[in-house]
Amino acid sequence: MHDVQQLIGGAWGTGNSDREMTVADPSDDTPVTRVVMSSEEDVRAAVHAARAAADGWAATAPAARAAAVRAAADAIEAASGELAQIMHTEMGKPADEAGDSIAAGVGTLRQYAELGPVHRGRTLAGDDEAIDLMAYAPRGVVGVITPWNDPVAVSCGLLGAALVTGNTVVFKPSERTPATGWRLARLLEPHLPAGVLNVLAGDGEVGAALAGSEVDVVAQVGSTATGRSIAAACARTGAKALLENGGSDPLVVDAGVDPVWAAGQAALGAYANSGQICVAVERVYVHRDIADAFLDALVAEAGRWSARIGPLVDKRLRDAVDDQVRRAVKDGADLRCGGVAPDGPGAFYPPTVLAGCTDDMAVMREETFGPVAPVAVVGSFDEGLRRAADSPYGLSATVLTASMSNAQQAWRRLPAGTVKVNNVFGGAPGGAAHPRRASGEGFGYGPELLDEMTVTKAVHLQAPPSGW
Repeated sequence: MHDVQQLIGGAWGTGNSDREMTVADPSDDTPVTRVVMSSEEDVRAAVHAARAAADGWAATAPAARAAAVRAAADAIEAASGELAQIMHTEMGKPADEAGDSIAAGVGTLRQYAELGPVHRGRTLAGDDEAIDLMAYAPRGVVGVITPWNDPVAVSCGLLGAALVTGNTVVFKPSERTPATGWRLARLLEPHLPAGVLNVLAGDGEVGAALAGSEVDVVAQVGSTATGRSIAAACARTGAKALLENGGSDPLVVDAGVDPVWAAGQAALGAYANSGQICVAVERVYVHRDIADAFLDALVAEAGRWSARIGPLVDKRLRDAVDDQVRRAVKDGADLRCGGVAPDGPGAFYPPTVLAGCTDDMAVMREETFGPVAPVAVVGSFDEGLRRAADSPYGLSATVLTASMSNAQQAWRRLPAGTVKVNNVFGGAPGGAAHPRRASGEGFGYGPELLDEMTVTKAVHLQAPPSGW
């Protein structure tokens, strides 16, 4: 059992509220983490501590800030086995996959440690007797609110970018993975001055208090509902909202591709991490010429995935996934496999394939966040793109096609921050994108995230008139 603590101004301790919670292992319902939640007073104290440390950290040489982040990355890498086990027990990700996720987070910290010192302003062409420049400065205090589905990698990205650019941080990990966030912060904190990193423990109520506090940025990865609440809070306080929220990411499968290979891509996109990935494949549009062979192959893939898939994070999510599947079947979808929650402990749900889905079904319209592949048959690639684009979300999309012309059409026409061709999880590590619509706002990755964490000031320096 892990007893999670908060960190305020360099001091670790228990939250000061009378609210507690316990997190259970989603594989067998065993209690694994106990949390005394932070109070509103704790939130104010954490923001105050971050504000008090802000000037000193901003004045620290960029190379020194980068060295601190790099040292923290080394510490996280050394403790990755322990951290992976905590993540496994809190949210169910198999330990080897959790290790891969932590390695990605370590790589992100090291990337920002390299980019931070070279993130700088530029000079402008102006009067010959003056100097004009665009200078970058940290925004100040950044509130970081992170999700449970990839709790280390996402946190490393936001924390690393905020810290190397000279901001101080108040960090609120997800209430579903509090020990993972707490242990990550324990590894980061020794390399930073007191007050530069502060950590709160608790649920959405604590996150809402942080979002409404006197911070300069709120960077959140999580649900659309939470993101909209944060955006409203930031509109009241004047803080910048940096949001990556939900998605219902489409996969469009063109005629002429190998249906077995395409089914493998669809299964990877829908079933990896039990479907609990922000950019998971949530709906499939397959060309009628290969639809039958594709569906047969996808059912076979689901059978292979069933032997290695982990549980969902908790039974609340499992019930929501199951409800979407049941409603789809009631409305006419053909359940090809899966779709029945097993008896016994834990929050397991089988890899599921639904055929004959229509765009008005919740399983196609809303975010599912579970191991479900709903499939609709289309008569043309153009129809697939059109229906894929008809969504309230715009996080990412994938197309599988042998046609360069269709690939060009896809990335131009699909209203998503990221469009991938012939690889559901492809992309360079420094890539960044703007999510659209209900999927958020602002850059959440890449060098552009450093821009989001800084303000730009135009400076005009001119010599005084001669004779003074």
